[in-house]
Amino acid sequence: MGNFSLDPGQQARCAEVRDLARQHLAPLAEKGEQGRVNRPLVAELGRLGLLDRLFTSGALDLCLMRESLAQVSTEAETALALQGLGAHPVHAHGTEAQRARWLPEVRAGRAVAAFALSEPGAGSDAAALELRATRQGRGAVSISGSAAGRDRSRRDPHPPTPQKWLLSGEKTWISNAPEADFYTVFARTGDPGTRAGGVTAFLVPADRPGLTGAPLDMLSPHPIGTLTFDDVPVTADDVLGEPGAGFRVAMNTLNLFRPSVGAFAVGMARAALDATLAHTARREAFGGPLKDLQTVAHQVADMALRVESARLMVYAAASAYDEGADGVPRRAAMAKLLATETAQHVIDTAVQLHGARALRRGHLLEHLYREVRAPRIYEGASEVQRAIIARELYKEETR
Repeated sequence: MGNFSLDPGQQARCAEVRDLARQHLAPLAEKGEQGRVNRPLVAELGRLGLLDRLFTSGALDLCLMRESLAQVSTEAETALALQGLGAHPVHAHGTEAQRARWLPEVRAGRAVAAFALSEPGAGSDAAALELRATRQGRGAVSISGSAAGRDRSRRDPHPPTPQKWLLSGEKTWISNAPEADFYTVFARTGDPGTRAGGVTAFLVPADRPGLTGAPLDMLSPHPIGTLTFDDVPVTADDVLGEPGAGFRVAMNTLNLFRPSVGAFAVGMARAALDATLAHTARREAFGGPLKDLQTVAHQVADMALRVESARLMVYAAASAYDEGADGVPRRAAMAKLLATETAQHVIDTAVQLHGARALRRGHLLEHLYREVRAPRIYEGASEVQRAIIARELYKEETR
């Protein structure tokens, strides 16, 4: 892996993304309704080609996009990230038919995707899912379009009926719910005792009968809701990956996106640092600018140190993912943990140095203060990241 100094091309792309965010995305973000999917914003992300890059570039480029967007517009950043999180399982594990149906729509910003993993009793412990997929009939699983399926059809004039299930249960804390056009849903197809081994991933269009949802009023301004599955029908054609291998689909997706959550946090922290540098340079107090007070200058220096440390760890984790290096789960967990905890500290310090003005509704730091809290919880809380890091370290020790 390199030294994580961005080359001129990467620097130019980051600057381009920030410019696009200022000129095209931030104005649309400001017109959106808090807690609702901003479809004009998603469509503009598609028109600008940013959604397409979710599927044509690696983890480091994803981090650079998210960091750059977050410095200008957290709403635009989150809209892009949620499209990637919901649609990446289709890109990486979907059938040719699934990808052909949904990915062009996601790339163009016409279809909104969502990643439906968490449940009322299965948040941090994702393997404890209770959403049930009850098998209907005894037909064998069919893999649409596969050579094996075509050969079997030639041999047998009465091929088996495709496997069918009914989904029953609830999902909650789902970003983009209940307004998404399709959901990557993780359900239990095996015995609960099998935990991770009994989970299957399904692609569930929002118009399936029995699927309903409701929005949740959250501190974080992006859309989050619940989903209720009342015997929602799915078949083998809706399976992402293999039956019983859904937990692997979920973890592979999170290993890619956890470093980029860290990049989102770094972008927010950088925006807070930039605002603090400007404020302390011009704000007069005690006979001079705030920056001349040693206690202020040292806090700003500490903010910059923490932001740079988190940025480097995020880039290291993303590069490890792109290179297929060892220890990706550990590196991804470290990056998310350090960056989100760092951003919380940096933004809190920025608020303190700005004083009461930063608490006014509509101030940049008031917005960031609300935004920064959620990433320490979603896609695995900080405590979960520590557990992953420890588990991976001891696993490496016993090899």
